[in-house]
Amino acid sequence: MYTALRLQRRLKHELRRARKGAGGAQVTVLTPDPYMTYQPFLPEAAAGSISPRHVVVPLRRVLPHCRIVIGEVKSVDHARRTATVETLATEHTGTGPVEVPYDELVLAPGSVSRALPVPGLADHGIGFKTVEEAIGLRNHVLEQLDVASSTRDPAVRDAALTFVFVGGGYAGVEALAELEDMARYACRYYHNIRPRDMKWILVEATGRILPEVGEAMGRYAVRELRGRNVDVRLETRLDSCENRVAQLSDGSRHPCRTLVWTAGVKPHPLLERTDLPRDGRGRLRCTAALRVEGVEHAWSAGDAAAVPDLAAAGSPRDGVSGDGGPPECAPNAQHAVRQARLLADNLVASLRGREPARYQHSYAGSVASLGLHKGVAHVYGRRLKGYPAWFLHRMYHLSRVPTVNRKARILAEWTLAGLFKREIVSLGSLEHPRAEFELAAGTGRHPEGP
Repeated sequence: MYTALRLQRRLKHELRRARKGAGGAQVTVLTPDPYMTYQPFLPEAAAGSISPRHVVVPLRRVLPHCRIVIGEVKSVDHARRTATVETLATEHTGTGPVEVPYDELVLAPGSVSRALPVPGLADHGIGFKTVEEAIGLRNHVLEQLDVASSTRDPAVRDAALTFVFVGGGYAGVEALAELEDMARYACRYYHNIRPRDMKWILVEATGRILPEVGEAMGRYAVRELRGRNVDVRLETRLDSCENRVAQLSDGSRHPCRTLVWTAGVKPHPLLERTDLPRDGRGRLRCTAALRVEGVEHAWSAGDAAAVPDLAAAGSPRDGVSGDGGPPECAPNAQHAVRQARLLADNLVASLRGREPARYQHSYAGSVASLGLHKGVAHVYGRRLKGYPAWFLHRMYHLSRVPTVNRKARILAEWTLAGLFKREIVSLGSLEHPRAEFELAAGTGRHPEGP
């Protein structure tokens, strides 16, 4: 989205000529969703601090001069310069995928959750990469409080009040912290549930959490979470979750009805269905100018691209390449957004016969939220914790979320949240909107009737 937005501005004259039928240029965006999700706000959306519709950016509104095609790219044949796409229309008409030709390719599908072959994970695990998953998880957690409140079976109650999160990175820690905050607040409205009745477990395979904020802040985050009765288990793995029982590598067993999987990401499977060169991790091999290595007219950025980190100066801070080569840019938003803008500039420069620039960005730092008014940060060598880190986290992401419209709406919601109480409504029916009508149509009466 950022690349298309930049191209829309840099090629406005060419795009205007194309609309008039006088040649020029056209920017086509192929995407499975008609919006871009600002993922750093997913934990707050799950906790109800931000409305779900405000963490997504509608593409047709911000890219009015681009052609938006909603569909799934099945494969890319760069030798023929065509992308095979299955759109919503082709699904309904049964005509099969269509081929979309192009002159220049920007391949930036991002990443997907890296699911390991853990028994029971595919059946019971919940991801946390999309706004749908965030809202579904919020509804699910509140639903478990209802289950626990309305049963006399101690086994069912304990399982409903046990929440297991696997993965101690940004997604896992922030999601757990925000949801634990929300659930603890919600307990005041249940006559038979106390915060101490809930069991929150964070499982991390390495010896620390939040490695991006540094070792000292990671240790502080562990102390902060444990002080809230969160069971943080380091150097521990999930061995199985069959029959809704989380079996950990330390030998403990935890019957649970909620298991959230945030243990890493992998490149989008689309990359495997192209004829472009990939590295050992499955990402596209790219030069510092964001071109796909050894290929003309192909560009990439973000999580799908293995871009040399020129600012690392030999430091392993951002990791080494999948082939043991020089350091590469970490797959995070800090690099992706900046790469996307430079990619657009380089593409325009290439079209106009100029030399593209090389991507270089020095590490600025990291911020993470640990719930309302709590956080950790390591920015430009300075460490912050508690309220200052939480405030910095909000201000940083407010400055980065796209469009003035979204910034204003999010700021307004934060302001109102400070004046009024939290919303603790579960809208689980959103996941099955026709269930009530189907029941009424099948029985001839309203499901709540006599």
